[in-house]
Amino acid sequence: MTYQERILAAVEYLRPFAQGCVCALTLGSGLSGFTERASGTTVIPYGDIPGFPVSTVPGHAGKMIIGTVAGKKILIMNGRFHFYEGHAPAEIALPVRVMKRLGIRTLILTNAAGGVNTALSPGSMMLISDHINLSGMNPLIGPNDEKDGPRFPDISHLYDPRLLSLAEETASSLGIPLKRGVYCMMSGPSYETPAEIRMIRLLGGDAVGMSTVPEAIAACHAGIRCLAISCITNMAAGILDQPITHEEVLEAGRSGAARFQSLLEGIIGKLSIAD
Repeated sequence: MTYQERILAAVEYLRPFAQGCVCALTLGSGLSGFTERASGTTVIPYGDIPGFPVSTVPGHAGKMIIGTVAGKKILIMNGRFHFYEGHAPAEIALPVRVMKRLGIRTLILTNAAGGVNTALSPGSMMLISDHINLSGMNPLIGPNDEKDGPRFPDISHLYDPRLLSLAEETASSLGIPLKRGVYCMMSGPSYETPAEIRMIRLLGGDAVGMSTVPEAIAACHAGIRCLAISCITNMAAGILDQPITHEEVLEAGRSGAARFQSLLEGIIGKLSIAD
């Protein structure tokens, strides 16, 4: 199948399940427990969806879950695809292009990230207000299909201002500390060197990770409103004199899960059908 045929095959398969979804949510490493807050769920392994990639990373279940959260029908991607797994940029964007054709207008992205700004600490939550893409990739490279979006999209307001305000209002009402910051994407899978973290700090980055930016760019290209939230699971290399492990990232994600899940549920509950 061609790329566009794969998108259409996935849409055809998912449409009976996803009809009426208010938004889509992508869960990052260690954050899969949020799916327990959904009721009336339909669980679809990625391998069952025609034309869909498959996730290979520990902590990413590789399942699509469609259900109800806070009275809203949503599509949850429990696991995502990464550049470092060997996926081409267009593969990472494919689920977002499927979402567009399913009529989804809002996408909430989450991730586990390393703290660069020392005002952050493990367990902090950070709204991504902007990003710096140092990954060397962009999901829009290659032929452009106008059905997906324009050749040269403006991404100056990629992280939707209204959704940022809604998230802050929700966090305030729940008594959950929430900061805004700039997320820097590196390609991975190795963690960053202390020198790279010093560079990111000089560039104005507050947190660093290996995901989210490709999906956010693809969403903006597709005309989908985007909100992104980082769960700070560790301090980046050189900030603390200790090694970084994926197990630490997963455990930190789990330990801060209750507050993170409450915030997500609150945001979803405040989304209107018009969103």
